[in-house]
Amino acid sequence: MSERVGRLERTAGANGTATSDTAVDIAEAAARRPPGGRTRRLNEARILEAAEAVFAEAGFTGASMQAIAEKAGLPKANLHYYFGTKEGLYRTLLSHILDMWVDAFEHIAPERDPAEALAAYIRDKMRWSRTRPLASKVFANEVIHGAQQIEGYLGTKLRSRVEDKAKVIEGWIATGRMAPVDPKHLFFSLWATTQTYADFEVQVRRVLGCETLGSADYDHATDQVIGLMLRGCGLVSKNG
Repeated sequence: MSERVGRLERTAGANGTATSDTAVDIAEAAARRPPGGRTRRLNEARILEAAEAVFAEAGFTGASMQAIAEKAGLPKANLHYYFGTKEGLYRTLLSHILDMWVDAFEHIAPERDPAEALAAYIRDKMRWSRTRPLASKVFANEVIHGAQQIEGYLGTKLRSRVEDKAKVIEGWIATGRMAPVDPKHLFFSLWATTQTYADFEVQVRRVLGCETLGSADYDHATDQVIGLMLRGCGLVSKNG
């Protein structure tokens, strides 16, 4: 974890509590944009964290700038100042979520061992489901309702990245390093399997008979998903 993110984690919020994982992730992404004041970055992170919770619960149509402002503990005018409109805020949040997931593709590289690369990608995706379940739900709601706000992103940046990484997997297959699979459908399966622990968390908890999914539950689930996916690719986990 970078020193900058470490500082953000220790920054106290309006209620005297430490900034959450969600706000830290968002603030880290915001810091990669053109320079702005520290207060601006922290306020944007608070607003996006609140927006993630409200949009996940109410959807785009049901959410209001007032509800997000109240959740963030900031005046509604601040939301309009930083993001303009509800749609602008929503699109910014979705962009952060998608960039977070797309960054995990960096594990899929030609020089890496296929089993290690896929396992690392799965661990990242499962970690996001554990630490950012609301982000996954916001994305799922958007796609279920036609993906109107992100259709361009899905058809350009995401498609391009998937095609690039599919070529890496095809290279592994061509050199006998893993079993023949359709790379794009492998990614679809990976997304569905990992994101179900966030999108259908209630179902998972009820079937497992637990009130919450703790770190041990996610560690076990992650090991299971890695094992299932690697065996389907003719690979063996380095952890056995």
